[in-house]
Amino acid sequence: MKYRVLTVNREFGSGGGRIAQTIAERLGWKLLDRDIIDAIAYAAHVDKKVVRHYDEHVDSWLRRINQQAMRSAALAAGLELGENSVFDAEEMVKISQKIIEKAHSDGNCVIVGRGAQCVLQHQPDVFHVFVYAPFKERILRLRTRLEKGANIEQRIRTVDGERAKYLQEYFGKSWCNPHLYDLMISSREDEDSTARVIQFAMTGQEYKPKE
Repeated sequence: MKYRVLTVNREFGSGGGRIAQTIAERLGWKLLDRDIIDAIAYAAHVDKKVVRHYDEHVDSWLRRINQQAMRSAALAAGLELGENSVFDAEEMVKISQKIIEKAHSDGNCVIVGRGAQCVLQHQPDVFHVFVYAPFKERILRLRTRLEKGANIEQRIRTVDGERAKYLQEYFGKSWCNPHLYDLMISSREDEDSTARVIQFAMTGQEYKPKE
């Protein structure tokens, strides 16, 4: 099976977002992560802050999709809301789903979170991954990412809880259900090695850096 799309779901602090970014760069694929907010905000004619309020509350990652390209994708997918439409969490899920479906149609992309593993569950050309890590390891990693004085343990529980609730409420699925994924992998060793394993599992080819 030749996979055209990879979905990556992750525990907070597991490095799943950066792992997804690494794989996208190595494959030359697009990355849909935080930038999906731009597309939703544009399609719904609402401020990005409003969209973030309803998002999974994922920390920002490096922007890998040109904003204008995302806007064009939103328009191409017919995502603009009517003047009388009300933007709320349910509307955001609907728009996110259309963007994910459009991304699958285009192919060659890595999608982080947002219920993509459920939206594309029955698509045979999509590879689904869940990245986790030991709690202590996540705390150590987040110390270098979060603001000074942050309650890291509480933040982990909050963000993971929000992601699990999001999937249960809008898709009726358990976030950690192994049947949603082709691979569940610990990033304990390091993020680069985890990215290599995922890429090999999906493509059957070992990643070799260009000399």
